[in-house]
Amino acid sequence: MPALLLLLTFVTGLVDAASFLGLDHVFVANMTGNVVFLGFALAGDTQLSATASLLALGAFVAGAWAGGRIAPRVARREPLFALLVAAHAVLVAAALLTGLADDVRHVLIVLLALGMGLQNAVVHRLAVADLTTTVLTRTLTGLAADRPGPATLRRTASVLAMFTGALTGALLQLRHGTPAALAPALALLCAVALAAALAAARSARGTG
Repeated sequence: MPALLLLLTFVTGLVDAASFLGLDHVFVANMTGNVVFLGFALAGDTQLSATASLLALGAFVAGAWAGGRIAPRVARREPLFALLVAAHAVLVAAALLTGLADDVRHVLIVLLALGMGLQNAVVHRLAVADLTTTVLTRTLTGLAADRPGPATLRRTASVLAMFTGALTGALLQLRHGTPAALAPALALLCAVALAAALAAARSARGTG
């Protein structure tokens, strides 16, 4: 599970790079940033869009709400993880296809933020220490404040995964556009969903 969560952290970097650089300077995963951006936009910053920030916040909350309603209906964590990551992949696929059209930025924001809300809901449910996949503030605090120990490697890997995802996403977005930045995110989500589904199947056979 930690390895799959690190891949999702990399995906977060990819998708937030695509959204910030290509969709009205808004994040679809980092909601702290959007709350701050909304304040800036309402204060009159013309480089930021209050509409985009509100759309991202609303869609993210809707995705998290949906994930929270689905979670109690799935008894074991492996099938739940596979299901919600697969749903996230479907939303990214829809965003990738939509991104080939013109003037659809708000639709892309909604699709991508919905997916990130689902991702956060299942990660919140799993509660794996130091691997939230979208927020690094507490991770960096732990790295700086705690003595080196078993958590240090996991925290460092999480920071590096987010950074390399953002770097990769930014390079693809700036040179080739939004679909190019979203394509590897979709491939990784599909791989994570498949790995989780196979793990769920093995677990079911083992307990059967």
